[in-house]
Amino acid sequence: MNAAPEIPLLYSGPPQPQLVLAHGAGAPMDSEFMERMAVLLAERGIGVVRFEFPFMRRRREEGGKRPPDRQQVLLDHWRQVVQQIEAQRGAGPGQQPLYIGGKSLGGRMASMVSDELAAAGLVCLGYPFHPPRKPDRLRVEHLADLATPTRIFQGTRDALGSELEVRDYTLSAAIELVWLADGDHDLKPRVRSGFSQQQHLATVADHIAAFIQRT
Repeated sequence: MNAAPEIPLLYSGPPQPQLVLAHGAGAPMDSEFMERMAVLLAERGIGVVRFEFPFMRRRREEGGKRPPDRQQVLLDHWRQVVQQIEAQRGAGPGQQPLYIGGKSLGGRMASMVSDELAAAGLVCLGYPFHPPRKPDRLRVEHLADLATPTRIFQGTRDALGSELEVRDYTLSAAIELVWLADGDHDLKPRVRSGFSQQQHLATVADHIAAFIQRT
């Protein structure tokens, strides 16, 4: 049987990666948001690896807008990415633990395999607690028993899970929510808030670096 082809990976920062980040449903691994986060984390000494799900790779190669793959395909892709990275990293003393996460859809899928993959930690950048305008269709059941140390960075007015909504959800004690004032699903605040998206992304990078260094 032929081995599965290697998944293209995009590396940023120190040579030994510590954090694997997946993109969301609407933009690729090198979007402005993902690129900015990778740069900010690299400046803080955190090596980042990015990858694309099959549907986004097809968008890049064939053009057009494709919907996300089925959940099982996304989860299997996450498993393959981590397996590939671990094989490339090898084993031995001094090896850094591996953290996983992502933007929106990417973070949600990471949260569904983080315990299975024994990730050192999980980082979610705007978690989609429910679909847009459908607050009753919650995506939180597995979060109640999550064991992986987790940081969820959420805008207080995120349309996929605002601060007012999320405070009533049952979440694992392993999860710490970090709220970004007036931020939307991209952590972008309105001008009148007195904050900027760049400030919020820098704050997120500070928290992630501290989280990884501490755990």
